[in-house]
Amino acid sequence: MLKIRLTRFGAKKNPSYRIVVINSTTKREGRPIQELGHYNPKTKVMKLDLASAQEWVKKGAQPTETVAYLIKNCNPDGTLNYKKKETVKLSKKAQAKAAAEAEAKAKAEEEAKAAAEAAPAEAEEAQA
Repeated sequence: MLKIRLTRFGAKKNPSYRIVVINSTTKREGRPIQELGHYNPKTKVMKLDLASAQEWVKKGAQPTETVAYLIKNCNPDGTLNYKKKETVKLSKKAQAKAAAEAEAKAKAEEEAKAAAEAAPAEAEEAQA
């Protein structure tokens, strides 16, 4: 069975990968059938022969989960269409602080609303 997977190369703690078509029983650094491109996860730089990759998938080659993601998010020219996440992860302390601020803001809005409702009622009593 053929797989489209990543082959690691690059320095220690500085990975870079080649996207290759290879037999599933061959070891990770084994000789590939065809090299389709390269991918650097640190800089998000990718160059992929998209037409060739889709052709191999049609022939029955199974892409790994990561390679399937790369193929799916590949521009027609072979570069990665990377979308940075909009949400920011906060520490537990920061989450608690944000929740406390939101709670205080909601309480202040409730008090303002209650005061606004009470003001017309007091004005009516003063006129009578």
